[in-house]
Formats: sequence, structure tokens, C-alpha cells
Amino acid sequence: MDEKRKHPRTEVNQPGYVSSGGSVMHCTIVNISPEGAAIEVENPAFVPHRFRLVMARDASVVYDCQVIWSKKTRIGVSFVTTA
Repeated sequence: MDEKRKHPRTEVNQPGYVSSGGSVMHCTIVNISPEGAAIEVENPAFVPHRFRLVMARDASVVYDCQVIWSKKTRIGVSFVTTA
């Protein structure tokens, strides 16, 4: 399988939160790169297409995300830059 990412992802396995519209859901950030991440959630059906990913260890680190793919409990996201 060909690698399509510009930047390799770094394995982190850190706790985080999916935040959208006032609701917050726990997740595990499996890996991360400057352009995106893969997260694990208990129920992907409750993850909106666009959300904020908040790092549990430092809540000042927040990424605006867009879901790119989903497979079972893992979700791949790209980080959205606001102009």
C-alpha cells in the first residue's frame, strides 16, 4: 500500500477529547502528524464530521478536525486550517 501522507505520523497513544457543539467525548489519540491524526473512540457514530480535538494532557492544544475515514472504532482526521 502506497503512503499518501506528506508527513509521517508519530505514535503517541495519548488521551484526548472530541469536542463539538458543547458535547465532549473521550478518545485516544493513536498517532499524529502536522496534518492529521488517527483516534480511537468507543462509538464512531457519535463523532461529527467536523469537531475539535483537545489534548487531555494540555487543554490549550486544540485542533480543528475533519473526518477523512472511519474503520470500526478508529477514525482518521485531517487538521483544518482556518484562514
